Amino acid sequence: MTLHQSIAAASVEGVAIGAAPQSLFAIHETDCAAAIWQRAPLTAFQDWIGALPVDQLPRARTILRPNAVRHVMSDLCDGQDLTPSIERDMLIDDVAALAEIFARVMQAPFVRLRLGVITTNACRKFHLDSMTARLICTYRGTGTQYGLSSSQADPTADPRHVHTAPTGCPIMLRGSLWPVEMAQTLLHRSPPIEGTGEARFVIVLDPVSDLNAARDEDLLH
Repeated sequence: MTLHQSIAAASVEGVAIGAAPQSLFAIHETDCAAAIWQRAPLTAFQDWIGALPVDQLPRARTILRPNAVRHVMSDLCDGQDLTPSIERDMLIDDVAALAEIFARVMQAPFVRLRLGVITTNACRKFHLDSMTARLICTYRGTGTQYGLSSSQADPTADPRHVHTAPTGCPIMLRGSLWPVEMAQTLLHRSPPIEGTGEARFVIVLDPVSDLNAARDEDLLH
């Protein structure tokens, strides 16, 4: 099952955009700071996830093999009393597929999976993650915001032009531990939504190659 359809997007310097999952492999290309799989959630799915009570949205933070994500997602949905439906299957299938794709892109045997609901200004400052790369997909609410640092002398300077990853579009971002430095730094943030009543539902995937370096409470499979 699929929860998306293709949509068009304007190009942004340093950001590769494509309409297929293979687009995420562009993160390995020279001078590519981020890659976006450009797609739009189907209306039925968006209506379903947008109507769910916030306390029913699944939450998790764990490390597991990519091929275990589907089973774990199913258990999480059961634990939240999400009624079996086509849309629920779409969510499970999509998270599992993103984990598999991300693991292949990063050649990672394990992934750290985080599912969370954001209603505050968490991570509202533009920043660069302290890791090789990270995948973020916002299934509900405003997507991740990103832009080039406004100063080459100060890579942490806020961007002059801010772009937003559309809802349902996975964005893969290089972090500070990526082995090749960029001429300019692409920063990102969680959009400031505190006080608006908005509830974002976000999946975050990080590569994990060494389980011995992971915290015991993160381990599941």
